[in-house]
Amino acid sequence: MTTAVSKLRTGHVGLNVTDLERSIGFYRDSLGFGVLAEGKEEGRRFALLGQGGELVLALWEQAEGPFAPAAAGLHHLALAAGGIDEVRAYEARLRDLGVEFAYEGVVAHGEGAASGGIFFHDPDGIRLEISVPTGAEGSPAPVAGAPTCGFF
Repeated sequence: MTTAVSKLRTGHVGLNVTDLERSIGFYRDSLGFGVLAEGKEEGRRFALLGQGGELVLALWEQAEGPFAPAAAGLHHLALAAGGIDEVRAYEARLRDLGVEFAYEGVVAHGEGAASGGIFFHDPDGIRLEISVPTGAEGSPAPVAGAPTCGFF
């Protein structure tokens, strides 16, 4: 018997958060995600977030503390934008909301790379990236000799 093999892609990402309402607000206001479904039962609170009816994030109010970069598990969540102008628009939106960035402005993924983006954190300290495969030519690479997305 043979099994069909297809190209897999990420369906959605589940994140543990400490305060569901705060996280819903952050992802709604900063990234434009809407609530597709929500569970409000005490001890089992969650929200499914997406755009255009497509699920992107599942938030689970299960974390007892902030994101721990040194723990095994999620390193960062990278979101792809349609072009460098879209990345810059998200950068402006995030700045208006007072979000702190890991690096100043758009940075390249590596020295001389055309790909790059912006790097920031959500309210629980979860590392986030919005990037594009081209358009960041000439942008600085804040980490010499290694991928920018690995060390923020």
